[in-house]
Amino acid sequence: MTRSTLPSPDAVPAEALRAVVDGRWARARQETREQLAANAEMRADPDLTSAQYREWITDSLKFLTSSGRPHTGFDPSVGGQGDVGGVVAAFAMLAYGDLSLLVKAGVQWGLFGGAVQVLGTERHHEQYLRKIIDGELLGCFAMTETGHGSDVQHLHTTATYDREAGEFVVHTPYPQARKEYIGNAARDGRMAVVFAQLITGDEKPGVHAFLVPLRDSDGKALPGVQIGDDGRKAGLNGVDNGRLAFDHVRIPRENLLNRFADVAPDGTYSSSIENETARFFSMLGTLVRGRISVAGGAGAATEKALTLAVRFGERRRQFANPATGEEIAVLDYLAHQQKLLPALATTFALHFTQDDLVQRMHDIQAPGAGPVGAREQRTLEQSAAGIKAIATWHATHTIQTCREACGGAGYLEENLLPALKADTDVFTTFEGDNTVLLQLLAKELLSDYGRTIKKGNPLEIAPLLGRQLAGVLAERTGAASLTRRLPFRGIDLTDRTRRRELLAVRREDTLAAAIRNLAPAMRKGNDEFAVFNSAQDLLLTAARAHVDTLVEASFADKLVTVDDPAVRALLERVYDLHVLTVIDRERAWYLETGRLTAAESRSIRPLVNGLCAELRPHARTLVDGFGVPDEWLACPMLDDEAWAPAPGRPAEPLTDQVETG
Repeated sequence: MTRSTLPSPDAVPAEALRAVVDGRWARARQETREQLAANAEMRADPDLTSAQYREWITDSLKFLTSSGRPHTGFDPSVGGQGDVGGVVAAFAMLAYGDLSLLVKAGVQWGLFGGAVQVLGTERHHEQYLRKIIDGELLGCFAMTETGHGSDVQHLHTTATYDREAGEFVVHTPYPQARKEYIGNAARDGRMAVVFAQLITGDEKPGVHAFLVPLRDSDGKALPGVQIGDDGRKAGLNGVDNGRLAFDHVRIPRENLLNRFADVAPDGTYSSSIENETARFFSMLGTLVRGRISVAGGAGAATEKALTLAVRFGERRRQFANPATGEEIAVLDYLAHQQKLLPALATTFALHFTQDDLVQRMHDIQAPGAGPVGAREQRTLEQSAAGIKAIATWHATHTIQTCREACGGAGYLEENLLPALKADTDVFTTFEGDNTVLLQLLAKELLSDYGRTIKKGNPLEIAPLLGRQLAGVLAERTGAASLTRRLPFRGIDLTDRTRRRELLAVRREDTLAAAIRNLAPAMRKGNDEFAVFNSAQDLLLTAARAHVDTLVEASFADKLVTVDDPAVRALLERVYDLHVLTVIDRERAWYLETGRLTAAESRSIRPLVNGLCAELRPHARTLVDGFGVPDEWLACPMLDDEAWAPAPGRPAEPLTDQVETG
């Protein structure tokens, strides 16, 4: 592949780059950008109490309702436009503003409203959806329990059908079964979608979703409904997270969200999906939008943090250049570039991956999309699990790096980074704990491999796979023999095919290692849990390697669609930096397995450093390409007048800025 010439910094307008970044839903993104810019007063005073902040966010939710944006993602039959992808793309951009508003909106329209839409049927849509969309009925998504966070299939809240009364009795049997960390619960929620174990007669067909009223018109808890307040959190204190418990609360039979299963008046249970586990995962699969939205919000928060840090790095000067006597911008130092530019490259990669994910979700969930194959749905869920985990971990790491890159200024609340850091921290554990999500992805990869070999339990093919890979596994003790098996042609900036091979072979090898180590679990007499538990690290490594290939492929596919040669040349170099950063991160694995020699491994870091130097003049253009509204970046550390007096004008006296004694 011929290496394109990197354009001069002024040859790539930020607007041209932004058009590529905005992609298919450019209109939705630009409208959201303009709405945020026009309503910068929605930024809350950091000195508000929790009660005041919650009220502020609820009022801001009304602004979103008036904008009409939440309506667009729902079915036209209830006043929407069916633009599922557009509303998810626009939702993520709320992270450019206040993340409490993003989460509050996500709970109301994504989780509560989304559950009613995809798990309910016409009777629920007609009665509730318009009120939910218009913000007249604020609600909760009550799935997580104190004692059962990730293991939703075995949660303990019950919904027992009373045939004589024609009602379900929703009950929390003990304190650890209460619903915990529930957004909208402590203050505003009037109704909740509650996930509970259905019991009808002698049947216990598993977890189902029910609509349970929480408060009356005056905001008082209804009889049997116990509501607690989670209080102050590390972040997102504009969201009223709380806990819910139910003491034999009765609801009508019709409050069962019955898209996948129903209970007749006489208590007879019926479902279009006979297998309980398959039915459970079908229900959860329809809720994938929430997981995808969290990944998008994390990405947008990361983009804002990088915009702040890069702009600060261009302004902040430290130590004089011996040749000129002028102080040097901190972003001109290699160490500073190493902090920010690889993270910036990966943020672009994850942005394009997120767009691919949203596109796939839209094609499956948009009205008129047609029947969806089980494999398409399963693949979407796999990708959503892996990308959510990697994107939120990337956000946590990158926002912390941006805070450090801005020194003491980055620690001041007025400079916005502390709020980003605090508000996104929980993203790694809500909508699925990241470690559990990667395990889920790894198990699905094992199952996929098994389906390509034979029907049945995928672990049954482990011995076969072990024989097939015996040559590769044996050769891992010698770098030379492995190099002969997969010839190394040298890593350079033009050899993108080779770098793609390195990511792919890591995915294949780590998955093979996981299967080989899990094979003993299938042997009679072995402790299956002990075998699985001892291989968890291998499963997590295989899942991470799989996501790395997904992200690389999305970025590579995006490059093919870019028509502007200057924009494409710039993004190609960003792509190079991302991929080399991944390989650099995993150098130990490549060395241990003989996929790289020591000399080849040592060549990677200079290439990364060279790309950082090349991209340094374009750093401002790259972050401006995200299009974070300037109104939501305004802070003292980016105030131009704070850095130097205007030409021909003396500096202002400090008495107006510094308190004197």
